[in-house]
Amino acid sequence: MKHGQDEVATAVSAPLGSHVSTSGGVGRAPVRAREAGGDALQIFTSPPQRWATTTISDDEALEFRRSAGAEGIRATVAHDSYLINLATDREELLGRSVDAFRAELERARLLDLDYLVTHPGNATGGDRPAALRQNARAVADAIRRTEGRTIVLFETTAGTGTALGWRFDELAALLEEVPAGLSSQVGICFDTAHVFAAGYDLRADPAAVLDEFDRFIGLERLLLFHLNDSVGELASRRDRHANIGDGRIGSQAFGALLADERVAGVPGVLETPKGDDPLESDRRNLATLRDSIRAAALR
Repeated sequence: MKHGQDEVATAVSAPLGSHVSTSGGVGRAPVRAREAGGDALQIFTSPPQRWATTTISDDEALEFRRSAGAEGIRATVAHDSYLINLATDREELLGRSVDAFRAELERARLLDLDYLVTHPGNATGGDRPAALRQNARAVADAIRRTEGRTIVLFETTAGTGTALGWRFDELAALLEEVPAGLSSQVGICFDTAHVFAAGYDLRADPAAVLDEFDRFIGLERLLLFHLNDSVGELASRRDRHANIGDGRIGSQAFGALLADERVAGVPGVLETPKGDDPLESDRRNLATLRDSIRAAALR
């Protein structure tokens, strides 16, 4: 049965955007997001591959907040450093990770961001339940020690090596380790490429994958999508992103996933390859996503 224009409009109304550069100052990120055709954005607030101490001044934070409002940005996200591992059994790495994550959350809350995305970490000691507990406690401690509204989101992973969080039941266990009084301040970022590489078949049946997520975690905890096609095949455990429609998932599956009324309104950001022209790449991927959602909503 065909849907009407109201249903189509609802299906494409969620904020969509991309990961954008903060080159020249964090306040320039919202303009870049809007130029790409987005009303959502993700940024790094520090170099993701270095143990760098980055300071954002009150004036820079104010500029960012004003720019985001002026550009009509409806969802704001930061991704933390790739070096952080709150699940490690290595004492020195854990200490640096705890300090770095707390600083990440402080910057995100200074900018008044909606979400801070973090990886569940790697169980370098081999004891996965203990690693999950340690991660949850470190995140909870950082939340208690910082002021602001930013919600921490654990990202689904592809399951490479000792990575935690590639199965929905493991993510559920991680959330359960967060003290009940802080449960409203944590949630899940659903990365499509990672979920597919972990073995959940978004290509064949996106609705069934959401059913599985709901069974273990609850769809009310799914607060953000990372929208990436996958270079790796289903269950490859390979973490490599492709442009929307150019990978193994395919654009039709993205449309079906995002047109599902159960996730209506959940924002999504691209982490797709930028190529030689990042602006044009983001525009093309966002247009493909929106076209796919409209087509799915009309089926």
